[in-house]
Amino acid sequence: MNELLSTVEKINNTVNSFVWGLPMLILLVGTGILMTIITKFFQVSHFKHWIKNTIGGIFIDKKITAHTEKEDTQISQFQSLCTALAATIGTGNIAGVAAAIAAGGPGAIFWMWIVAFFGMMTNFSENVLGIYYRRRNERNEWCGGAMYYLSDGLGSKKGCKQLGAVLAVLFSIFCTLASFGIGNMSQINSIAVNMQTAFGIPHLVTGIILMLLAGLVIIGGLKRIALVAEKLVPFMAVLYVIGALVVCITNFDKIGIVFVSIIKGAFGMKAVGGGIVGSGIAMAVQWGMKRGVFSNEAGLGSSVMVHSSSNVREPVVQGMWGIFEVFADTIIVCTITAFAVLSSGLVDLDTGKVLSEQVSTALVAEAFSTVFGKLGTAFIAIAILFFAFSTVLGWSQYGSKGFEYLFGRKNMKFYQVIFVLFIVIGATMNLSLAWDLSDTFNGMMAIPNLIGVLSLSGTVIKITQNYVDRKILGKDIKPELSAIDDIQKLHENEIA
Repeated sequence: MNELLSTVEKINNTVNSFVWGLPMLILLVGTGILMTIITKFFQVSHFKHWIKNTIGGIFIDKKITAHTEKEDTQISQFQSLCTALAATIGTGNIAGVAAAIAAGGPGAIFWMWIVAFFGMMTNFSENVLGIYYRRRNERNEWCGGAMYYLSDGLGSKKGCKQLGAVLAVLFSIFCTLASFGIGNMSQINSIAVNMQTAFGIPHLVTGIILMLLAGLVIIGGLKRIALVAEKLVPFMAVLYVIGALVVCITNFDKIGIVFVSIIKGAFGMKAVGGGIVGSGIAMAVQWGMKRGVFSNEAGLGSSVMVHSSSNVREPVVQGMWGIFEVFADTIIVCTITAFAVLSSGLVDLDTGKVLSEQVSTALVAEAFSTVFGKLGTAFIAIAILFFAFSTVLGWSQYGSKGFEYLFGRKNMKFYQVIFVLFIVIGATMNLSLAWDLSDTFNGMMAIPNLIGVLSLSGTVIKITQNYVDRKILGKDIKPELSAIDDIQKLHENEIA
């Protein structure tokens, strides 16, 4: 067994190095930069509008949070956000931030911000395309995602039918595999490690309990997952942010120094961990971008599959929820985590060297312990439990949609059973291997998705400009709501 794991690790390291090389990072960030430019910096120029129509609208528009009828297979806009955030706000926000700081120094956080800023428009574009090309399955459920805008969008272009079909299948395969990595084993492993560290609970016991709990939710399908996420995500996010803010406020006198350290580390104005400057910049960029993508998933095409199940009719409206998703995940939660760790005294802000022997979530737990004492470790263990378990629930939906595209709706139960069983494997496997597998599958999943977004960038521009003309500039023109004529007509009548 050990020899098999060693072979898997070697193969994965080789693939991981290729997938997450410079070309991949250029493709990932380049797509976000392009979509930002061609949409005229929508995330900045229309900041007030998307805030008002996403998180701000929750308090003034009951349609955003209103539950759909029992027999209705759609979910609300807020439920789609919570389910997407359930999948993105996970160990990447805690363990991922700590890993980025340990490997790339404080400067890695700056590159996480850069990935998030441009990733907002990548996520926006994915969701716009997801709504525009979605369709109904035999159970009248919405089905959307990269596989559909690759097959129907890219595939509709001259000479690209076969290419679109192949990329759609590849994306679905990678998505299904990624659901076992980023969406299952790495999350469950982090829970198990922290439960043993904080409370002495054996890994296997944690795995079995979580397997049973997850099975009860996942087998119930999207509406049950959305219902749990709607209750769990706001609670866990607020609780964690309050705890991290207490650490930051306690060390408020160091906040300015922390910010300077992040900027200096990002541009190689000092060595990382005592290493050479050039190497320090490379590590900061690489780890900041890798962990940034792991955290907010912009560019993977993952959250599109649950956003597409929303009862929204305007593609751009769901796109704006995508912007907020990245904003909340990285700009807010990851930043607060980073400042809590860096201001705690566990990192030398001059060299970027981690002074503690702890790694991953244990480093964040130690940072919290400087303020909360022994409760800090327990607090992080519980936070990881909520964060990571909700991620498992969200990713089970992503993987099931990829599996459905490949094998049909009738075979979904098989995937769900295997996914739930893998929870026990994740709890007992090697932590570094779990994370490395997650990075590999992430990168492989992103490639076909980004090809789809880039090839359909003109469609995103057309839909976005149509929305801006109608909703912001007040022009009386026909809306662009769906690539499918019947759905277009239906939605036109619904919003009339």
